[in-house]
Amino acid sequence: MPLIRYTASADNTIVNAFQPNLRVRGTGSNAGAADVLEVFSIYGRQTTSSQELSRVLLKFPINQISSDRTSERIPASGSVSFYLKVFNAPSSKTVPPDITLEVNPMKNDWQEGIGLDLEGYKDLTKGNIGSNWMSASSTSSWNSVSGGGDWLSSSADYRYEQRFTSGLEDMEINITPLVENWIKGSGGGGIANYGLGIKLTSSQEASGSGKTVLASNEQSVQNN
Repeated sequence: MPLIRYTASADNTIVNAFQPNLRVRGTGSNAGAADVLEVFSIYGRQTTSSQELSRVLLKFPINQISSDRTSERIPASGSVSFYLKVFNAPSSKTVPPDITLEVNPMKNDWQEGIGLDLEGYKDLTKGNIGSNWMSASSTSSWNSVSGGGDWLSSSADYRYEQRFTSGLEDMEINITPLVENWIKGSGGGGIANYGLGIKLTSSQEASGSGKTVLASNEQSVQNN
């Protein structure tokens, strides 16, 4: 059976990083049309204890995969494996060694958006189409009051990790149980396909605080 590649149907980078003025966080920014995706944790850039985070959202065409199974282009469950592959984009910037990235399915749906800016975080959605750190879409906020997405992580089948020794490796993780649950769908004993998120593990990034955030452009503070 030949390898079949399914490319992401939507992707975005969401951040609570500071804009260049180091006063306002870019929590309302969208990067759905950017040509790269970023995951990072920055400590101490604004103050000695300030923290800034970036996370990745990805969604795949499960309807197409289901259709290919029906037409026998791909084998039945139990006879095929699905791998998440994300490739490192070479950069002149220093990358952290010995990191671990965590992959979880998203608990709620989100919009990709058309933002490009991953430097100043100035492509704000302001109620327009697209997700950001505080909002899943132009009409819905994340359930988490501190933002950063709604992650489904209650089952071992839904949580994956990969360690990066140099920080320059490509990501390749067998996510077969997750994809099979997407194919089943919520009505067939699986889960709805809202895509997945990629972030540093909780020990390598900040965890959510209890601060109530009222608007997508308010500053979201994370505490270790």
